[in-house]
Amino acid sequence: MNRFFQRIVGLAVVLIVALAAGLLWWGIAVTDPPSMWQPAHVTLSGIWDVVYNTQLPDLGVLAVALAIALILVLFVVVGERVVANRYRRAGVEVTRLTLAPQTVMARTRGVFAGEVTVTVLIPAHNEQASLPHTLTSLREQTLAPLRVLVVADNCTDRTVEVARAHGADVFETVDNAHKKGGALNQALTDLLPSMGDNDCVLVMDADSQIGTGFIAEATRRLTDDRALMAVGGLFEGEEGHGLLGQFQRNEYTRYRREISRRDGRVFVLTGTASVFRASALRAVADARGRDLPGKPGEVYDTAALTEDNELTIAIKSLGGLTVSPKGCTVITELMPTWRMLWAQRLRWQRGALENLGAYGVTPQTMRYWAQQIAIGYGVIALFAYFALLLLMVLAMDTWVWFPFWLCIGLLFAVERMVTAWRGGWRARVLALLIFPELVYDCFLNLAFLKGVVEIAFGRSATWKHVQHAPEEVAS
Repeated sequence: MNRFFQRIVGLAVVLIVALAAGLLWWGIAVTDPPSMWQPAHVTLSGIWDVVYNTQLPDLGVLAVALAIALILVLFVVVGERVVANRYRRAGVEVTRLTLAPQTVMARTRGVFAGEVTVTVLIPAHNEQASLPHTLTSLREQTLAPLRVLVVADNCTDRTVEVARAHGADVFETVDNAHKKGGALNQALTDLLPSMGDNDCVLVMDADSQIGTGFIAEATRRLTDDRALMAVGGLFEGEEGHGLLGQFQRNEYTRYRREISRRDGRVFVLTGTASVFRASALRAVADARGRDLPGKPGEVYDTAALTEDNELTIAIKSLGGLTVSPKGCTVITELMPTWRMLWAQRLRWQRGALENLGAYGVTPQTMRYWAQQIAIGYGVIALFAYFALLLLMVLAMDTWVWFPFWLCIGLLFAVERMVTAWRGGWRARVLALLIFPELVYDCFLNLAFLKGVVEIAFGRSATWKHVQHAPEEVAS
C-alpha cells in the first residue's frame, strides 16, 4: 500500500506540472498573435552590423505570469507562517500534537529539567580518513559537548581505533542492515532512556566539521526557548574538486543566504549536523507506527532514503519547532565526480517524494509539495528556454538582439552574483557567466526527472555510501 501511494506522488507531481504548463500555453494561445516585426539595424564603429528587435513582448502575458508566480510565493510563505504560528497561539486545538509549543510549555511549566547538555553521535562506516578532522572540530568548540560517541557501523578499517585515539567513546552496531538510520537507532535505543528533557543529541556526519561556536549557539537557543525542539546547521561545501566543487559551493551559499533571510526557518534539518532534544526524539519514537510512518520505538524510519528530511517532517508533524541559525555553521563533503553527484541528488529526490507519499497532504507537508511542483515547473521552463534559444539560432540567418530580454538577463546575472557573493571571487565570476550554472541546473533537473519517473513506475531505489580516500579529506 505504501508503494502505491508513493507512485501516486510521482504521478501527481507530473500531472500538476503538466496542467500548469498547459494553462500557461493556453494563456499565450488565446492572446492576440504577435505582429510581424522588422528588426532594426545599426552599425557600430562602421564595422559591426547589429540587428535588434525594438518591440516589447505581450505585456498581458508577462503580467499574468508574474501574478501567478507571486500568488504561488505568497501561498508558500503565508502557509508556513500560519503553520508555525498556529501552534504558538493559545486556544487552538493542538493537544494531540505532543511537540507543539502550547503543549510543551504547559507540560514543562514550573519544572526545571537541568541545564541543556549536548551529547554528540557520529555514525561512521569506514571513515578513518575523515574522522580525525571531525573530532578536531569538536575539540575546538567554545562550549565542549558532554560526550562524543562514534557509532561504528560494520567498519572494516581503523575507524574504531582512530575514534578512541582521539578521545571519543565508541558504540559498535550489531547486525545492522539499515545503514545510517539503523546504526543511529541502535545507539539511541541505548542512550535516550537515561537522558532528561534538556539533554540533547547532536547528530553529525563523520566527514563534516562544525564551526567553533556551533554547540554554544545551539545550547543558547535551546535554553532560551524550551518549546524549540531542534537546531540545524547551515552548511557550506569543502574546498577543492575544481569546477564541479564550485558549482556545489555556490548552490550551498545561496541556500545558506535564503535560510538566513528566513530567520532560520529551515526546510530540512541537515544530516551533516543537527541538535535534537531527547524529548523530541522520544516523542517521534513513540509516535512511529501510529501517527508517523516507521516501526514503533525507532527514532529513524529505516525505510526512508533521506533520513534527515523524513525526521524533519516527523518533528514538524508532531508540532515541533525547528531553526537553523547563522551561528551554527558546518563544512560538509562535496561530490568529487558527476557520477557521484548524480547518485546523491537522485537519492535526495527519491527520498523527498517517498516521504511525501508516506505523510500525504497535511499542513506540515504543503510546503514540500509546493517545492516539488515548483521544481517540476522550473524544469519545463529551463529546458524550454534552451530549446527556443536553439530554435532561434537555427531559424535565423543572423543573430538578433532583444534589448528587453537583455535587461532581464542582466538583472538575473546581478541576482546570481549577489546571492553567491559570500562564496568569494571564484563564486562571483562563475555566477556572472550565467550559462555554466544553467547547465549545472539542467543536470540537477535531469536527476529530478529520473527520480519522478522511477517512483511513478515503482522502480526500487538504492543508497550509496561515499567513502573518502585520505587525499580527499578537506584540510
